[in-house]
Amino acid sequence: MTNTGGGGRRPRGTWRREGAVTATGFVLCLLGGVVRVDDTLSPPPAAAYVVAVLSCAVLPVRHRAPLAALAATTAAGVLVPPLGLLLSPPIMAPAVITAYSYALHARTERRAAAMVSLASAALVLAATPWFDDLSWKDASRMGTVAAFPLVAGVLGRSAHNRRAYLAAVEERARRAEEGRDSEARRRVAEERVRIARELHDLVAHQITLANAQATVAAHLFDVRPEQTRQSLKELVETTRDALDDLRATVGLLRQSGDAPAPADPAPGLSRLPTLLDSFRRAGLEVSVHQEGTARPLPPGVDLTAYRVVQEALTNVTKHARTGSARVRLAWDRDRVTITVADDGGGAARTGTSASTGTMASTAPDRPPGFGLIGMRERATAVGGHLSAGRRPEGGFLVSAQLPLPPARDTRRRAAGATGGAEAGDAP
Repeated sequence: MTNTGGGGRRPRGTWRREGAVTATGFVLCLLGGVVRVDDTLSPPPAAAYVVAVLSCAVLPVRHRAPLAALAATTAAGVLVPPLGLLLSPPIMAPAVITAYSYALHARTERRAAAMVSLASAALVLAATPWFDDLSWKDASRMGTVAAFPLVAGVLGRSAHNRRAYLAAVEERARRAEEGRDSEARRRVAEERVRIARELHDLVAHQITLANAQATVAAHLFDVRPEQTRQSLKELVETTRDALDDLRATVGLLRQSGDAPAPADPAPGLSRLPTLLDSFRRAGLEVSVHQEGTARPLPPGVDLTAYRVVQEALTNVTKHARTGSARVRLAWDRDRVTITVADDGGGAARTGTSASTGTMASTAPDRPPGFGLIGMRERATAVGGHLSAGRRPEGGFLVSAQLPLPPARDTRRRAAGATGGAEAGDAP
């Protein structure tokens, strides 16, 4: 016996549906009792009520015990002819309902076909007039009695297969979603490690600068006290900046066995003309517009600004159907806003995902990219913010707002770097 039910309270809608099915089966049984064996019509006799009550009483349990319900309704149908009633399709409606339920819940298709066929054969044998001549009406009634449970079984099995198919599709979709989320998390982790390595190089540069400033201060401590005091002030600023950058790298450690980081200095906006020339040589016409007074940036912010422009122009080259892009740098008192816009069409570029920030190409042989993830992580690491999306007038827009230190702190940092470099070059 196949048991598919479980404990617990059933929803109110389920009880209403079961009540409607049971009431429908009861009414059909009574309607079947109206037709007598001699083809006359009369009110349902007491035997019709007995058969209707016995066969419909098991309908509510057909989901928990479908085989028992099928056997009970079939037995009630077999008792119909001995009670003087005509075994017609309406009076065997409960058997048809339980045949559908059993085929729906049966574990195997072979078992469902065997049990439903057995029930149909039992009803046919009960409807066969063994001691009378078999007329064409009897033959047609026997065919109908045999066909109804079989058709119900086929429909039930079809519903079972459809439910199994939908469940398999949902499972595949769930696994695919988990795989995409896992891939996105892995890419984000790799990008964070790469950012940590670049910030590590910046911190190492600042520590080297602080060491040079401390060496100069110790060398000039006795002969030039004023210059020593200035060097110590610059040393405080340098170490403070180093601590700020180091705080951004906490939790992101360099893995063992990786290739050594390049010894070249980290790029910044000072190398922006060279970067734009490389894109122009690749066929992308780039225009630059600046607003406000440009100021030197902290190393981490400078690197982030450079990478944002680089990644945004790369996305324009790969995904946008356009040969031009516009870069805008707006310098305010406490932040710099970097925007990269293009007028490309939407056919060659897919949208960005709101949850992961990924950008994918429609080319079938190109895997989806994660450039926006890296840009957003970089901006967040230095205390900024990045947004990206389609423009109402067409094209795509990447906008990053990065924090700026006060102008006085910037001048001190620039002077400290110059002094430290001169002191490091002194014998």
